[in-house]
Formats: sequence, structure tokens, C-alpha cells
Amino acid sequence: MSQRVYNLFQRSIEAKMQVGEELAPLIEHAADRLVQALLDDKKILVCGNGPSAALAQIFSASLTDRFEKERPSLPAIWLGSNMASYTAIVTDAQHHEVYAKPLRALGQPSDVLLVISSSGNSVNLIHAVTAAHDRGLSVVALTGRNGGELANLLMPGDIELRAQVNARSRIHEIHLLVLYCLCDLIDHKLFGID
Repeated sequence: MSQRVYNLFQRSIEAKMQVGEELAPLIEHAADRLVQALLDDKKILVCGNGPSAALAQIFSASLTDRFEKERPSLPAIWLGSNMASYTAIVTDAQHHEVYAKPLRALGQPSDVLLVISSSGNSVNLIHAVTAAHDRGLSVVALTGRNGGELANLLMPGDIELRAQVNARSRIHEIHLLVLYCLCDLIDHKLFGID
């Protein structure tokens, strides 16, 4: 059984190495976009479903609290954090609007929407990207496989960080690493933290 575990570690490492070289400059570009928004007193709005929602929470918590070292809090909002609003929207059978509605309420021009999706085909995330564009936000999209419908919605100036592998678990692992890279770069670029 320990050989199976070792093989899982190896597959994880191989998947990350497979996409790492291609993603590295895009991750830095995305970090620059997020840093510029923060320097302009804008905020980062984050959303995702299922495991991607957990990743969205990790990212927003790492910015509003701290990543590796203490530093001032940064404005990052997970759009699913208000349970009363979330359940009210869902109760009205508007599942596709669960992120778009709070985004329309909170999003301001030049804010950034960070959307996380392993498939790129979730209707509520597609609606969130459309709402972001309508409100003048730019989008940083963490996608998987072929990017799905989400990739087709991105506009010039948006950034896609695609984990182009087929295993869902590997995509989530890569997305977590990408988010940690973004946190590290943000801390380094804003506060000189090494």
C-alpha cells in the first residue's frame, strides 16, 4: 500500500512539473494584476464550487489574514462567505446567480475577480464572469483540462491559468500551488517579504 501512496506523490509532482514551465510567466502576470489592483485600493473577489470553493476560501484568508509572515490585511472577499445571502439566492432557485448577485453588489470597476474551476463549465461561475465584465472587473481564471466554457468568455486583458491535465485531483493540487504562488508574489511585491 505504501507503494500506491508513493505513486500518488509521484503523479502529483509530475503533473505540477508538466504545467509549471508554461504557467510560471502567467502566474507572475496574474500576481502583477492583483498587486496593481491592491495598490489602486481595489479588492479581489474570489469564487469557486466544491473543492474550488475551499481553495477560494484559503486564498482569501491568506490575503485578509497572512500568508507566511505578518503583514497588513489585504481586501479579498470570498463571494460565498455570506451564508444568509447565499441561501436566499439559492432558495429563489437562482443557483446560477449565487456569485453573480453579490459580485454585482460589491464589485467596482478595476476590482479583480479570481474564479477557480476545474471544469470551466459551471453555470454559476460563467454568470459570475459575465457579471464581472459588465461591472468593469478584470478576471483571473484558474481552469483545468481544456478551460471549458469559462475560457471562451475571457476577454482581452483577462488572464487564464490553466492546469491542462485530466485528473480532477491533480487540477486541484495545481490550483492550490498556483494560489500559494500568487500569495507569495503578492507579499513579495507589496511588502518585500522573502
